[in-house]
Amino acid sequence: MLKKIPVDDLRLGMHLHAMCGAWLDHPFWRTKFILDDPADLDKLRASSVKEVWIDVAKGSDVEMPANEGVAPRRDGVAASRAARHGAAPPAEPPPRPPPPAAEFGAELQRASALVNQSREAVSSLFAEARMGRALDTEKCLPLVDEIATSVWRNPGAIVSLARLKTHDDYTYMHSMAVCALMVSLGRQLGMDESTAREVGMAGMLHDMGKAMMPLEVLNKPSKLTEAEYQIMKTHPQHGYELLQEGKGVGEVALDVTLHHHERPDGRGYPHGLAGDALTRVARMGAVCDVYDAITSNRPYKAGWDPAESIAKMASWAGQFDTEIFQAFVKSLGIYPIGSLVRMRSGKLGVVVEQNESSLVAPRVKLFFSTRSNMPVPIELVDLSAPGCADAIAARESNAQWKFPHLDELWAGPEVLRKLGKT
Repeated sequence: MLKKIPVDDLRLGMHLHAMCGAWLDHPFWRTKFILDDPADLDKLRASSVKEVWIDVAKGSDVEMPANEGVAPRRDGVAASRAARHGAAPPAEPPPRPPPPAAEFGAELQRASALVNQSREAVSSLFAEARMGRALDTEKCLPLVDEIATSVWRNPGAIVSLARLKTHDDYTYMHSMAVCALMVSLGRQLGMDESTAREVGMAGMLHDMGKAMMPLEVLNKPSKLTEAEYQIMKTHPQHGYELLQEGKGVGEVALDVTLHHHERPDGRGYPHGLAGDALTRVARMGAVCDVYDAITSNRPYKAGWDPAESIAKMASWAGQFDTEIFQAFVKSLGIYPIGSLVRMRSGKLGVVVEQNESSLVAPRVKLFFSTRSNMPVPIELVDLSAPGCADAIAARESNAQWKFPHLDELWAGPEVLRKLGKT
């Protein structure tokens, strides 16, 4: 039983259901809770949020006498009173229209702030799990909502930024990255925004079992031994049990958490499921999890180039569902943003933006000539533009070239500074 009210009408004892506005404007990252702390009330009134939704079936109604010391009403009294007097129950918040598309550079700026706040939020969630506290995953809802909204505005921005993680924050940022990748893949598969948020939440929570792994194994700066690998293989089961003990976790998140390391050929773990025994969302989780893992810097190896990663994943027969993987490639591009490519002209460039009408004709920044083996003036080329004479001839691996500034070419120095990558 929801009611939309101005922030100035909020009182202690009300059940806060949702805030109107961007998550980055909120003073806290959970939204569904009883407002019983005067400090929280002050924070909310001082924020840029102007209106909120309250649930009068779980807390005080705005019509009740204002008494800051009243305990929260949890028994639906307000709803019953409304029913006795013939009042219509408060309506659910209306479905939001899809967010308008955004230019890539503008969305990069917004997404960089979201990535930084995500790091703090997810690391806090892992810390709670390590301390043995029951997880309240509703805290993640505003975060997942903002990630989904960013993907809907421009899928390339936050998906690409999420790859720029260090081995020190890999565990936390991997969760955010898989969330964004799942939303983007869901969008490509034709899911509506609400369903895409649900699979995004599954991506956010899929690796919570790693909070239960020994830190000396989880953070080991070299390749795991066979015994250590067997320990790590228990994290899907631990994560599943951890989420079952918490609250606010749906079946989709539980499924992806338990089965994101399964394979269609039955050679995955923990249960060796194969074929139709694997759900569509579990197959989605497997693709997104592996892609982010192999493109990220780890303590024992540098991440692979995005285009190189797509090519290698395509060669691993039996590991991924074919339909899901093809949709995943379409969502990122054959040459994802940040890929190093060689042109027919002999120049090298980095992919800076996708072209929705052609997977093989993205926008590329050219910066180096293989013929003179020298840098050239940076040139932005739209390979889909009429009359463009150049085209991608092959992907390249920066492991060979070791260019230090590829990320700066596509993301820009300002965004990298915001992320602490310079």
